[in-house]
Amino acid sequence: QVQLVESGGGLVQPGGSLRLSCAASASIFSISIMSWYRQAPGKERELVAARISGGSTHYADSVTGRFTISGDNAKNTVYLQMNSLKPEDTALYYCKMRSSWGNDYWGQGTQVTVSL
Repeated sequence: QVQLVESGGGLVQPGGSLRLSCAASASIFSISIMSWYRQAPGKERELVAARISGGSTHYADSVTGRFTISGDNAKNTVYLQMNSLKPEDTALYYCKMRSSWGNDYWGQGTQVTVSL
């Protein structure tokens, strides 16, 4: 069974940066979409950024210009570079990979806390 493992979360001061990584434990055939979601306490999970297999990307309005998603389909890895972090970015961040067959794979999440 494929598992996704996130890393790179932690505590950072406002204005700081973090880089999240997500790797699959086994090869996922034909990944169509790589994405990052986040869920803050008391809030619903929301899409932060997505990368389509052709290379196009999509960002939530709240992170546009500050976050960058990148990935390598062949290596089954996806990254999220987060700059100019704000306290409202505090959340549990999850990666997700979707295969061309429509199968979704989720990670367990990595905590990002932005605070003085």
